[in-house]
Order: sequence, then structure tokens, then C-alpha cells
Amino acid sequence: MLLEELYPDEVTASVYEMDWEKLAEDYDGVIFDIDNTLVPHGAGADGRAMRLFRHLRELGFLTMLISNNSEARVKPFAWQLQTEYVHKAGKPKKRGYERAIRQMKLSPGRILFVGDQIFTDIWGANRAGMRTVLTDPVDPATDEIQIVIKRWLEKPFRRKRCV
Repeated sequence: MLLEELYPDEVTASVYEMDWEKLAEDYDGVIFDIDNTLVPHGAGADGRAMRLFRHLRELGFLTMLISNNSEARVKPFAWQLQTEYVHKAGKPKKRGYERAIRQMKLSPGRILFVGDQIFTDIWGANRAGMRTVLTDPVDPATDEIQIVIKRWLEKPFRRKRCV
């Protein structure tokens, strides 16, 4: 593992604060993690997430969800957002990201990845060749204990990549 693979290209407080119109000039697709990126851990798609995905489609983005969760969690969430998905992705392994890239039929350089965890989301997406955006967790109080520990270990990497 190269330490450089752990740094996001950009850092933002929330997916809901990103300048999607400007990003649409450089990217054709966007892949999102679900839990604590779009909604609190375990929550269903809310109105804010549905409006975001509707807006992204209006801008011409292809969208995708990628999650280590089971299909029972991911499929209904994706259905609510009217988007494709990859479940049991095995993040940070590249295979789940590569599957999403193939499904989108885009080159990795035309896809933006957005997630809230360094050691799964960002690491894997960087290795798959996508531009990465790290968000603050939507609701850290909903994190499971192993994620709380990982977030503590992530602190040195929670900044924009130095290139």
C-alpha cells in the first residue's frame, strides 16, 4: 500500500454542499457510498438524497451506489434513488469499484467517487483510478464501534491530497 492512496483528492463537509454544476463540466458519472455519506448509518433514502439524485440526472450524470452491505440493504435504497448499485463490494478491494466502472461504461477518469471513510471508500476508489472526495460523516453518532476506531486512525489522512 502506498500512503498516497489514502489521501482524498478533495474534502467537503457534505455531498449536499458540493458544486455539482461545476463538477458536471469534468465528470460524466458519480459513485457514492451510502451509510454516513448520503444518510445516517442504516437509514433509508430521504428527501434530500432523492432530490440530489434527481438533480444529478438533470445535469447528465450517470449515478451508482457502491456498498459493502448486503443486497437487502442496498437494493431498496438504490430503488428509492432510481440508480444502479454494487452490493457486497468488498471495499477497499478494487473489484467492486471496477464492477461499478464497467456497469457505467465510463473511464475511471470521468467518474467522481464520494465517500466518508478513508480505509474503505477513498483507498479503494483511488486504487481504481477515480477522483475522490471525502465527506464528513452525516451522523457520526450512528457509526458502529469499528468505524469509530477507524475514524480515529483516519485523522492524519482527512485532508486534501498533496500533489
